[in-house]
Amino acid sequence: MVIGHLAEQVFTLFSWFLALAWIWKAATALRGMATLPDLTRLDPADMPILPAGDDPQLTVVVPACNEEGSIHATLRSLLASRGIRLQIIAVDDRSADRTGELMEEVAGHALDSGSQHSLQVIHLKELPAGWLGKPHAMARAAQLAASPWLLFTDGDVLFQPRALEVALRDALAEGADHLVLAPTLLLETPAEAAIYGVFLTAGLWVSRLWKVADPRTRDFVGAGAFNLVRRAVYEQLGGFEALRMEVVEDARLGWMVKRAGFRQRVAVGPGLVSLRWIHGAFGIVGNLEKNGFASFRYRIGLSLLACFGLAVQAVWPLVALAAGGWAALAGLFIYVCIVLVYTASRRVTQVAPWLALLFAPAAAILFFAFMRSMILTLARNGVEWRGTRYPLDELRRQAGRGW
Repeated sequence: MVIGHLAEQVFTLFSWFLALAWIWKAATALRGMATLPDLTRLDPADMPILPAGDDPQLTVVVPACNEEGSIHATLRSLLASRGIRLQIIAVDDRSADRTGELMEEVAGHALDSGSQHSLQVIHLKELPAGWLGKPHAMARAAQLAASPWLLFTDGDVLFQPRALEVALRDALAEGADHLVLAPTLLLETPAEAAIYGVFLTAGLWVSRLWKVADPRTRDFVGAGAFNLVRRAVYEQLGGFEALRMEVVEDARLGWMVKRAGFRQRVAVGPGLVSLRWIHGAFGIVGNLEKNGFASFRYRIGLSLLACFGLAVQAVWPLVALAAGGWAALAGLFIYVCIVLVYTASRRVTQVAPWLALLFAPAAAILFFAFMRSMILTLARNGVEWRGTRYPLDELRRQAGRGW
């Protein structure tokens, strides 16, 4: 009886500890996320004019492997950009489908139409030893850059005509060395939206987006869909040559920029940059197969700890609600705070706050995705992606201990 009463008190105490943590997260998110600049609302008159002349103002690097379903639309959206002169370098990275052929088709159309933008296609047939495919493709393209700014993106991203102009002008206005424009995910079902809501909410416990621009903090960000960086900074950091075996090369580039003391900035802009990243309720499972374990630098203990934390966040509030009494009140507070975090994050996710009601099952899917990534990587003794296998020992040696 005494032991049972003590267990009940400990359970209630931890429930309130978890509730206080969520109250803190909700309060800081509501205040912080509101400070992220929205590029769709900036007054162009307050932003610097881009340099005149015939030289490109921005080099866009588009690596693609077996992206025949999306690469045509991506390149056409880039060529439709206005208010800026682009050098577009599309890299066909050993594709087994029509990706390279479609790249050449769009490049020919751009040439025939007299576009103000240039589109160059590189075809890679082999992958040198000691390289992952995507870093190698982007490093090769960056060597051909003829502008002072580089944008690294993906072969399934769509751009509004003024997106690149306002992004570059904002970076110049703020003196940023690296700008990440949060992409708008094209979500077709409530399940997809619920998964994305949990994914970003979990990420806010690791990196506070509103603190990224603060040089006194360790918070950083990088996004494969939109990493805009000064070419001089990119080269000073060693470029993707320094990330030859990096699976999460987009985030690691952001980490390198922040660690080196350069100015980093995050912006939102609903609809400016969009992509369909999550396909169905379990779509994120496949997305994280390569990246999940890599995010924890291939460290089993750290990965298990993170997954345990995610499981606790999913299950504990429900158990607290079912327990009744003061524990149930703590569980209710937790869910109210999750709703508030979703509300604060809506400028980035476009996810409705009511989907916080699906937090537990969505978190369970995310837990499964991370655990599966670790188990598969360990079982295969490496990462298998797009037809290439990368040994785990080499990945760990290049990854370093942490962030």
